Amino acid sequence: MEMINIIIDNKPVQAEKGKTILKIAREIGIDIPTLCYYELDGVNLENRPGGCRVCVVEIEGRRNLAPACATEATEGMNIKTHSLRVVNARRTVVELILSDHPADCLVCSKSGKCELQSLAQRLGIREIPYQGAQSTYRKDMSPAIIRDIDKCIMCRRCETVCNVWQTVGALSAINRGFEAVVATAYEQDLVKSPCTYCGQCIAACPVGALSEVDQTRQVITAISDPTKTVIVQTAPAVRVALGEEFGMEPGTIVTGKMAAVLRTIGFDYVFDTDFAADLTIMEEGTELLQRISKFMAGDKTVKLPILTSCCPGWVNFFEYNYPDMLDVPSTAKSPMQMFGAVAKNYWAEKLGIKREDMVVVSIMPCVAKKFECQRDEFKVDSNPDVDFALTTRELAELVRQFNIDFNAIEEQDFDQPLGESTGASVIFGATGGVIEAATRTAYELFTGKKLDKVDFTELRGLEGIRSATVDFDGTPINIGIAHGLANARQLLDQVREGKTNFHAIEVMACPGGCIGGAGQPFHHGNFDIIRKRHEAIYREDAGKPIRKSHENPFIQALYKDWLGEPCGELSHHLLHTHYFDKSKHIEIEG
Repeated sequence: MEMINIIIDNKPVQAEKGKTILKIAREIGIDIPTLCYYELDGVNLENRPGGCRVCVVEIEGRRNLAPACATEATEGMNIKTHSLRVVNARRTVVELILSDHPADCLVCSKSGKCELQSLAQRLGIREIPYQGAQSTYRKDMSPAIIRDIDKCIMCRRCETVCNVWQTVGALSAINRGFEAVVATAYEQDLVKSPCTYCGQCIAACPVGALSEVDQTRQVITAISDPTKTVIVQTAPAVRVALGEEFGMEPGTIVTGKMAAVLRTIGFDYVFDTDFAADLTIMEEGTELLQRISKFMAGDKTVKLPILTSCCPGWVNFFEYNYPDMLDVPSTAKSPMQMFGAVAKNYWAEKLGIKREDMVVVSIMPCVAKKFECQRDEFKVDSNPDVDFALTTRELAELVRQFNIDFNAIEEQDFDQPLGESTGASVIFGATGGVIEAATRTAYELFTGKKLDKVDFTELRGLEGIRSATVDFDGTPINIGIAHGLANARQLLDQVREGKTNFHAIEVMACPGGCIGGAGQPFHHGNFDIIRKRHEAIYREDAGKPIRKSHENPFIQALYKDWLGEPCGELSHHLLHTHYFDKSKHIEIEG
């Protein structure tokens, strides 16, 4: 490693050659403000356009100020990060941005968490000296994401995430000069673009130009309706992130507090999506074993590798990009949708109410879930199996609206029977968790032997693409794992070309899996937060008395009393789905 000697703010510093001024400054505790800069260290995503000019610094001997995020340090540099000239330049840049920015901070979705707002406060900006016309655009309302482009500051972070990390290509810079903005091709609505609703653009956006569709008002209305029975389910990733909204360390497990606040808010029943994750393993694991058994018996028409189907952003992605491979993914619904189907077809009957009088609310780390629950194939006579999907952030807002002291509230348990789960279901929230959970069950069903070691550590990690071979008592099962849609594309291209020997591939759209979902508390590119959530998921798993999905007694009872058998006639009707060719869905209006 070659080192160089530089001076930053009169401090002699030894630094690694090739690093930017911004990175070196941050490593020694000097905070240079940024807007356009965004990175996810650990998953090889870095955006360095230097376009906003907020991070400019003064370098001795140079005439112009240099963007710290895009300028490599060189031997002998003498850098001033907060000189009078630098501070004046930053103030001018931010004042110019604000001059073309709406001032509706009181009702903005990012109010209090807006990076532009925080930067203006930091620079002491109290008035805007530049007056003139503001650019205006129409607001785009999709089923999951709202684009309020009047607030776009052209930092292009969303564009980088969409095109580099996800390779979706829904967003890019269009127009020039004053009319320049980040938008879809020809400024079409998101629903007419290849957008997967993964929402990572929302997570990257420093302002309120991109936000999720807020459904908290509809949920409050449903709870207030005495004719409705409102039940709630909570995804595994929510319990290791929700505490961040209330000042807790990332990775703090708040399962009991989460159940307590949901009951306090007024939900009639508080259940756990983990129950349906165990159910998913029974269906998806059985489907995997059926395909492998047929393949080993010589049936060459069997589609392998099987692809997991829990992530709606990933499902949207392969429907758009791989319409020739729609028979490869598992037909199992996601745990959220399986729960909705069980709730409205089984639990409603147990309660003696019509499905139309039951409202199912999901608390999810994911923005794409809002779109998923609106898909027509998950409805019965226009009545959806899941009515509303709230993000982790939206739940935090509900807790604040109801003036609940989250830190002080005593823990409570989930209701039964749809609240009982195993350790296998908890790890659904992390990349590699779904396939590890499936492996725990598939091993015992395939071999007929008890699995004593349930921790398949070879399937864990945060590398973008991973592979492992698991020994099923003499039969090698090859498994691939990807998180982030760019990584998924690499694997799927290899599958399409016949270059892999995988039996199963797990894909999650977001960094780290659901724990890095776009509906989680904002991590602002700090991958250490995702790592801590990842570690917490496996701590929760390790503390569970039952760690295999097929050993969940309530799942066993559900099959015995109602469903029959995994992948049987009733379960296939209620718990499985089909996919659509969306490659021709993209429209361009003249």
